[in-house]
Amino acid sequence: MNATWMILGMAVITVAIKATIFALGGRVVFPAWLQQALGFVPVTVLTAIIVPMVLAPHGEGLEFTWRNPQLVAAIAAVLICAATRRQLLTIVIALVIFFGWQFGMLGNN
Repeated sequence: MNATWMILGMAVITVAIKATIFALGGRVVFPAWLQQALGFVPVTVLTAIIVPMVLAPHGEGLEFTWRNPQLVAAIAAVLICAATRRQLLTIVIALVIFFGWQFGMLGNN
């Protein structure tokens, strides 16, 4: 039951914040330094979600091994993106590498 109250509380806080910002609209002007800092929020949140999934995919500690398909595909994605700067190409090749590595490793075990 505590989890339910926690989720409801987070929902209420989120809606309150978004409703306040929506209601105030353009009447509130943030300082330039805060606007610049807020620009990093999406990248930071995405990194906080992805890194644990890549480094500890089973939630049982870090897996720095070539048998970790998430890690292999993430490294490939970084290299492909740095070399080509093409997002769709990066996603397609990284997914092919991930699934090929995953099914290749599962077939060998």
